[in-house]
Amino acid sequence: MTKRWTISPALVLFFLSPTVAELLSGSAPPREFFNPFTLILLMALYGSGAVLCRELTRRWRKGWLCLLCLGAAYGILEEGLMVKSFFDPAWVDLGALGTYGRWVGVNWVWAAALTVYHAVFSIAIPVLLVELAFPSRRADRWVGRRTEVGLWILLTADVLFGFLFLTPYRPPLAGLALASAGILILVQLARRLGDPALPAPATALPRPGRLWLTGFLGTLGLFFVAWVVPGTRVPPMGTIALIAVVVAGSGLALFRIVRASGPLGDMHRLALAAGGLTFFIVLAPLQELDAAREDDTTGMALVGLAAVILLIALAARLRAGALAADRAAGASPAGGPG
Repeated sequence: MTKRWTISPALVLFFLSPTVAELLSGSAPPREFFNPFTLILLMALYGSGAVLCRELTRRWRKGWLCLLCLGAAYGILEEGLMVKSFFDPAWVDLGALGTYGRWVGVNWVWAAALTVYHAVFSIAIPVLLVELAFPSRRADRWVGRRTEVGLWILLTADVLFGFLFLTPYRPPLAGLALASAGILILVQLARRLGDPALPAPATALPRPGRLWLTGFLGTLGLFFVAWVVPGTRVPPMGTIALIAVVVAGSGLALFRIVRASGPLGDMHRLALAAGGLTFFIVLAPLQELDAAREDDTTGMALVGLAAVILLIALAARLRAGALAADRAAGASPAGGPG
């Protein structure tokens, strides 16, 4: 009997991370994203980073707080050391943030917002979606030692290439030391953090829509503060404080939901991730219609539509799996006695 071929969840994550962080967000629209050179560069960066963050979390037997800390460290690695946008005042995506919030050679507001962005959208959400898609592999390590070493080499080579050749800007040594120290601190914090103890599952879980709203409002709040508030008279330190408030408020809202209901089910986790992605799904067709953008945004509406279809398909798969589990346990679809 021939062995049935199955796709590797690590491979799916390797492609999904740059797809969410660059393509769906509109940072790299389809024509740019699917350029072979750009795609290889992005997969080597985002894909390697996401798989390695997930593998370290599993090796250390930690949870989502660890993964988010590693995701933040990844954000500093990409934006601080590879593309150097934390320091370069002329970085193409900065806009007003190249001057607003710049102090002692660091774009502080941009750095705060992008660190949060990468932790959530480059690392945590792609990992969550792939674990939902591969429930039987959720607790497993996804790559062997040799593949893991290869990913470290690939990530390191990609970061060095970006640092040396992506732009001619060279940050001061103090800036590079600051970014490196931030990465080391976050990695050490990730090793020591454990997720808080959760109560036993409640008999009545909240509606998934509540989790969707938490994810959507958190994302909306982050981008509103990062892109709208700098155009007001709020000082840069106030904007950074507001970013911290959005992050803390979203985390507290999620913690209160979990504390009241117990560990979230798969549909609730998907709703939380979908809430965050909804912001970009709504923005996708608007980006295609934005005549002020200098890059070619053709196809962004299709990207948003594809994201909706894939999220719906994953939700249907999760529902089918839950119904099958209920039947196998002799329960009715509603969870009552059979």
